[in-house]
Amino acid sequence: MLIAFNKPMNVLSQFTPEGQWRGLKDWIDLPGVYAAGRLDRDSEGLLLLTDNGKLQARITQPRAKMPKTYYALVEGTPKSEALDQLRRGVTLKDGKTRPAKVAEVPAPDWLWPRDPPVRVRKTVPDAWLRLTITEGKNRQVRRMCAAVGLPCLRLIRTQIGDWHLGDLAPGEWRHEQP
Repeated sequence: MLIAFNKPMNVLSQFTPEGQWRGLKDWIDLPGVYAAGRLDRDSEGLLLLTDNGKLQARITQPRAKMPKTYYALVEGTPKSEALDQLRRGVTLKDGKTRPAKVAEVPAPDWLWPRDPPVRVRKTVPDAWLRLTITEGKNRQVRRMCAAVGLPCLRLIRTQIGDWHLGDLAPGEWRHEQP
């Protein structure tokens, strides 16, 4: 079984809640499924869950280089130098990242309101980037963007391999073909 879930903001990628943060059990009541990878509490979007250990490993193993696509709202105006750095790979405290595919894009027309809303500063511009990475270091996209001077204000994962978020609203899930 494979489940695609649109993880809302401030939800953990685990079934048990912790402190003030809710867990997946508030949305998904299916025994034996586990998250195939993680999505940070403050990130939104596609989270895959499965009851198949081999599929979970295929999705999460670094050697599989499964591409993951994100839309990131960043603070600042992306300069070509910053985007080129992301495309070459960025050196973080835990090593250099693999090159990312990145493009500045218009605000997505499918975007849902976020709760709580993103803080907006009238004197600082923001922009949307679409990034595809093939690894999954802890908070990687946020750290990569910050390293090139573009702090991430909102992060939404839309694709893992061939699986897409599609039209799932936050908190909704559907069965997928493995």
